[in-house]
Amino acid sequence: MFIHPSINPVAFSVGPLKVHWYGLMYLMSFLLGWALAVRRTQLAHIHWTREEVGDFLFYVVLGVVLGGRLGYVLFYQPGYFFAHPLHVFYVWDGGMSFHGGMLGVFVASAWFARRTHKHFFDVTDFVAPIVPIGLFFGRIGNFINGELYGRVTDVPWAMIYPHVDRLPRHPSELYEAALEGVALFVILWLYARKPRPRMAVSGAFLLGYGCFRFFLEFFRQPDPFAGFVAFGWMTLGQVYSAPMIVVGLIIILLAYRLRAGAVKKPASFGPQHYQRGRPIQRDE
Repeated sequence: MFIHPSINPVAFSVGPLKVHWYGLMYLMSFLLGWALAVRRTQLAHIHWTREEVGDFLFYVVLGVVLGGRLGYVLFYQPGYFFAHPLHVFYVWDGGMSFHGGMLGVFVASAWFARRTHKHFFDVTDFVAPIVPIGLFFGRIGNFINGELYGRVTDVPWAMIYPHVDRLPRHPSELYEAALEGVALFVILWLYARKPRPRMAVSGAFLLGYGCFRFFLEFFRQPDPFAGFVAFGWMTLGQVYSAPMIVVGLIIILLAYRLRAGAVKKPASFGPQHYQRGRPIQRDE
């Protein structure tokens, strides 16, 4: 059994300025994400330039931060933030929704696609394998803050969070970092190294994240302000992840079906005419 280290959420201070670990995690995710995106441009089937990656990163940062925060406010605690509107800006205290951040990235991708005349799914297919890096660092930030801890358990690697209680719990933030971050990154990175049908990589991300998140919610303590929201066991995270699984499957199937239809060529009989169901060759 382990004890949560109770790390100071402030990494360091410069005069009155306090730099939080949570913010540093986001900074690291953006920097590493940029480096990996540049590396993806070296693949033969990826038609992006280094300059486009830099421009797109600006859109992604806005989408993740604004979408993630607004998603948390609207999806999880609208009543609290309605009563304390200034707390919407207290991002250093945590409180970012992945589902909101994902919607923010979709909006940013649509905006970028329109400005650069790219197809929307070409943009999302490009960025999808990199998103798990942000998830990994985000979950590490959750662990440092001692938030999003797990349910009570008796597994040997259980962890006590002294600021919560003295009960052994699943270190669910580390589970999520391992699956939503590392495992999903490896799967998508390897899958996207070869040419895939348009939309397929985006669909694989939605399917993979939705499945991992739905599964991991069984180990994570339900949000105290929501509890179980359906069937006596379903959490808000599972409610928001279930549609991702369905949509991901549909997108993957549609992507491969469209590609199959595109490569299928109709049979040709040359310069022929038909009469009574039989092809008749006409002299030219």
